[in-house]
Amino acid sequence: MPVAPTPPGGFDLHVPILIIGAGACGLIAALAATDEGGEVLVVEADPLPAGSTALSAGLIPAAGTRFQAAAGIDDDPARFAADIQNKAKGENPPELVETLATGAGPAIEWLADRHGLPFSLVEDFDYPGHSRRRMHGLPSRAGRELIDRLRAACEARGLDIVCNRRAVTLFRDGDRITGVELQGPDGPERIGCDALVLACNGYGGNREMVARHMPAIAGALWFGHDGNRGDAVTWGEALGARTLHLGAYQGHGNVAHPQGVLISWAVITAGGVQVNLHGARFWDESQGYSEAARAVMAQPEGIAWTIFDDRIAAIARQFQDFKDAEAIGAIRGADSVADLARVTGLPEAALTATLAALPRDGTDAFGRRFSGPPLAPPYRAVRVTGALFHTQGGLDVTAQARVRRQDGGALPNLFAAGGAAVGVSGTGDSGYLSGNGLLSAVVLGRIAGQQAAREARTEPARP
Repeated sequence: MPVAPTPPGGFDLHVPILIIGAGACGLIAALAATDEGGEVLVVEADPLPAGSTALSAGLIPAAGTRFQAAAGIDDDPARFAADIQNKAKGENPPELVETLATGAGPAIEWLADRHGLPFSLVEDFDYPGHSRRRMHGLPSRAGRELIDRLRAACEARGLDIVCNRRAVTLFRDGDRITGVELQGPDGPERIGCDALVLACNGYGGNREMVARHMPAIAGALWFGHDGNRGDAVTWGEALGARTLHLGAYQGHGNVAHPQGVLISWAVITAGGVQVNLHGARFWDESQGYSEAARAVMAQPEGIAWTIFDDRIAAIARQFQDFKDAEAIGAIRGADSVADLARVTGLPEAALTATLAALPRDGTDAFGRRFSGPPLAPPYRAVRVTGALFHTQGGLDVTAQARVRRQDGGALPNLFAAGGAAVGVSGTGDSGYLSGNGLLSAVVLGRIAGQQAAREARTEPARP
């Protein structure tokens, strides 16, 4: 992905604000820029907007919202920021953590009030690392719905989203970005701009970069969007920008195998467990689904069985992915432990001992705390593997989503958000707090759009 001087022949078209990527981050940046009076063009490599968002549950953590208040939940950004830093062992830039924790609530309410997205709070189970219930989602609890509603909001505002156009070259004049070259069905197009927002996600689809920066997960199933090729990082490095935490990522240890369907971690947080092919548990599942990827991949054949019961399945059915997994037969049912052993192929004696050893109200040998109803028939089980979902490192940015140079200053008109920018998940996988990916996409995307609009207004008139 080269960076080149401004072409002598100029550009085919000029727009005040150009946004690369039409996932949640890019679409929110476009809405925010328009609210600031900016003129926007969004370009997307795929035939339709989707990105990593469409593969997710579409849940966004936010503190101090009216949705929490209606549920009687006392929460605030300071508590949220502390949870983010606790999960990442304090490895995140404090300014970025404060920006995201403070901006999440207003962003959710802005999307609900200004653009009609019908958010509600997930109230019936807890996510690892969150000290309050603060996950907000749309009715289907699916990222595809989030993308579709954001696209509809953009269309209602008359925003231009041009698909099947992949950005291949950035043009510069000193530190200032002057435009991009797009590769499309009719050949190359050169678009000039006053401000550029990189919302083109991370680099999980670039196997060479994954092997270089996160070798521990290089052999796992890639469950993200194949368009995540690391363009933003490559461009940034060519521009002399600073990168941060390139070894950080979001894994997931609960992907139905071989069906390739995400199984909500609610099946674990509500009381389920994971066992290996020997019928034995192997870790403290309450740590989180990101670190679960490595834990599962370390088991024989990189496979585990997630075991829960009918009560827990009823909770998980609020997620479309879970209903899809049931519809295709990935979720197996059993009326007894002997039946469970039969449908999973696990050794009955070991499985019986494992389930009998689960504490009813206490802490087990792995350090996991159990409370609430114990597992009881009828049981449910799903065969799962570990996967890489999303990279969490990226371009270092200011609180205004401006890309930082190596010397700490900011490039004047280049913004990055979502997977293109560093997240708040520390330096590895265990620092990922549920919802961190969309947290960065939504909050930094909104900030990037606002700031890009202000930058475009101050740009001198072109001759």
